[in-house]
Amino acid sequence: MADYLGMTLLFRALVDFDFAQESLFEDVKICNDDGMAQHILIVEDDRTTRLRLAAYLREQGHRVSEAENAESMENTISVDPPELLLIDINLEGKDGLTITREQRAVSRVGIILLTARDDQVDKIVGLEMGADDYVTKPFDKRELAARVKNLLARIADIGQAPQGAPPVEDFGPWCFDRIRRRLVSAARTETLTVQEFEVMSALADHPGQTLSRARLSEMIGRGSHRSNDRMIDVVVGRLRKKLENDPTKPEWILTEHGQGYHFVDPASV
Repeated sequence: MADYLGMTLLFRALVDFDFAQESLFEDVKICNDDGMAQHILIVEDDRTTRLRLAAYLREQGHRVSEAENAESMENTISVDPPELLLIDINLEGKDGLTITREQRAVSRVGIILLTARDDQVDKIVGLEMGADDYVTKPFDKRELAARVKNLLARIADIGQAPQGAPPVEDFGPWCFDRIRRRLVSAARTETLTVQEFEVMSALADHPGQTLSRARLSEMIGRGSHRSNDRMIDVVVGRLRKKLENDPTKPEWILTEHGQGYHFVDPASV
């Protein structure tokens, strides 16, 4: 019995130490326009992972809700829409990739995918579905918290046009509305995800200039690591589907092979 109690006390001490160390992470509360902490919804069917992650993010000052499946998530969204979804790819029933595709069709909510698969195909498919970021399990909670903080900050910053950039600009049949984060033409309106908006802004700010993948990655705050090259390709592909009459024969976002991408200068058309 004494040995059992001793092991129990040791386990509790290790858990307490773990959370004490976690609390050293910079405590920054990012608020929405109403002054409330931005709402994060965790969609994870593993109860232990979900509870620990929720507790940690609450320690960082975030407002957090939990859902174990798509149905529970949809119920929460209907009464309290989140600014950010953390979604496990491998959910039972409707999986994370399906949820991402469905949410992206109706919402610009930030999406970070959690995956136990260190598989580039899954990550690329997730980005193509419209996810803003992904984290591979097992993940360091500090890294995940940093990614959450970064994405929430980017979402908060998007409400205003960057200094020196026009809030609305026209090119061809399109109007790029930076305030509402969308592309508008007489035929249709295309809302943009965080990554799509940032890449579109970077290209539009440098019309006629070729920007390398590394440069674009730096401009949207992702660093210049080569692993981000494919992410840039995926986002450009998504933009072309929204922007171009024929995405396979782009007229506005052109590829300079071996160099990068450039946005056609509207003044030259």
